[in-house]
Amino acid sequence: MANGASMAAMGITVLFMVISFTTSAADSPPAPPYTNHTVGGAAGWFFNSTSNSSVTNYSDWASTQNFFLGDYLIFNTDSSNTVIQTLNATTYALCNFTDDNGNDTTFYYDGGEDPKAGVTVPVALTEEGVNYFFSAADGGAQCLQGMRFRITVAHGRGLPPSLNQPPPPPFVEVAPPPPDIMVSPSISRGRTFHARAPLVLGIFVGIHCLLRSA
Repeated sequence: MANGASMAAMGITVLFMVISFTTSAADSPPAPPYTNHTVGGAAGWFFNSTSNSSVTNYSDWASTQNFFLGDYLIFNTDSSNTVIQTLNATTYALCNFTDDNGNDTTFYYDGGEDPKAGVTVPVALTEEGVNYFFSAADGGAQCLQGMRFRITVAHGRGLPPSLNQPPPPPFVEVAPPPPDIMVSPSISRGRTFHARAPLVLGIFVGIHCLLRSA
């Protein structure tokens, strides 16, 4: 009787746990939709050469946003600035990507020859965790004077299919086909000579026999 009561109590406990888990899953808020974040808001991504500082505090701007995989950063800028993303904290701290020997840093925009030409640079957030962004223009001076920020990218909905493509296969160099085999002329002549030698010898012996019989 006691065993039956224990089994019944255990069954009720398991049922309660299942119901609680199902209710919690149903009550959890859906992942937010994919979002485009305009870097710096209305100020854009610019550097004020007169005041020798960025036009706004990009770290403060980033602190007001929530970033998820599949979101985009929109850099409204011009040709006097650059857009660099890195996962390397040292590269970010030094405002210098030249010593980054890995694959942690991506150059999205390196400025241009047309001075002050406006441009919009979209950057997809495809790496979960901490991401760093900065401008390396003027030898890194823009970055050192505040034109940089860091963000933390959460999973959210995960990457959409358009950004979740497998990397291309590694390049494999195909070996060239073997060259055609060429027969040396000297070898050909040698083979021809040996092929005709018995015939020449036979004619010579025949003539010699005719002369002796005559």
